[in-house]
Amino acid sequence: METGNHSCKTDFTLVGLFQCGHTDTFLFTVITLLFAVALIGNITLVHLIRLDRTLHTPMYFLLSQLSIIDMMYISTTVPKMAANFLSNTKTISFLGCAIQTFVFLTLGGSEALLLGFMSYDRYIAICWPLHYPLLMSRKICCSMVASAWSSSSITALMHIIYIFQLPFCGSKIVNHFFCEVPSLLPLVCEDTSQYEHTVLVSGLVFLLLPFLAILASYARVLVVVFRMGSGKGQSRAVSTCSSHLTVASLFYVTALCTYTQPHSLHSPGRDKVVAVLYSIITPVLNPFIYSLRNKEVMGALRRHL
Repeated sequence: METGNHSCKTDFTLVGLFQCGHTDTFLFTVITLLFAVALIGNITLVHLIRLDRTLHTPMYFLLSQLSIIDMMYISTTVPKMAANFLSNTKTISFLGCAIQTFVFLTLGGSEALLLGFMSYDRYIAICWPLHYPLLMSRKICCSMVASAWSSSSITALMHIIYIFQLPFCGSKIVNHFFCEVPSLLPLVCEDTSQYEHTVLVSGLVFLLLPFLAILASYARVLVVVFRMGSGKGQSRAVSTCSSHLTVASLFYVTALCTYTQPHSLHSPGRDKVVAVLYSIITPVLNPFIYSLRNKEVMGALRRHL
């Protein structure tokens, strides 16, 4: 109990993604540019969807929510990482670490569920077009977004309450560039094997199930499109589905690798690289994959420019 109380008053030390060499300075510059591109791309997409009436549809409403999540998602990790690198300080307070973990889990879970809802939207639009106004009404879309946020935040809060009441011991050095559940578990003085099963179940529910739903939805969409017999429509559907699946796979597969592996199989170096893919690269790619390949979005952008 004394150890637990002591841990509450002690800051954590983040090893970080970079050190102070020339190569790390270059990588830091690249990450900072990617952060700026992600913010600009997502802000532009949200603003465009809000301004253009032709984009006031369920699909673009969900897309705007995804952009909002992505902006917050990448802002949870990169600014703190940049501040630590520039000031050469590696510490983060106990409360700050708990808040960062909570926000990251909430946003990650919300994005995972929202991507699944977006694939459901495309499935209904193509496979059940006559029922689309009923099955994807404004009320249903708002309920989807609300359920994604609420379920993710409640689950994240449960994880935070459990993890941060455990006794942390040793040097409290987090071998990561932000506070994440798998990187915090090695610092716990108690056996966490039972809790790892809870993390595994959460990963399967929030990551694997939506990913399987996306694969099934797009598979059904492609079957319907190919039955129509339009060569142009088929090529467009394949191009769109492949780009969406590529980005979704990048997010889900990398996150599954982190949250469904046993603690003994984790490697700090590999975990950092994988975390960059789903916490930084995905928010950068999402607005461009879902907008640049969309004629309606590009048409709205040209009109407003």
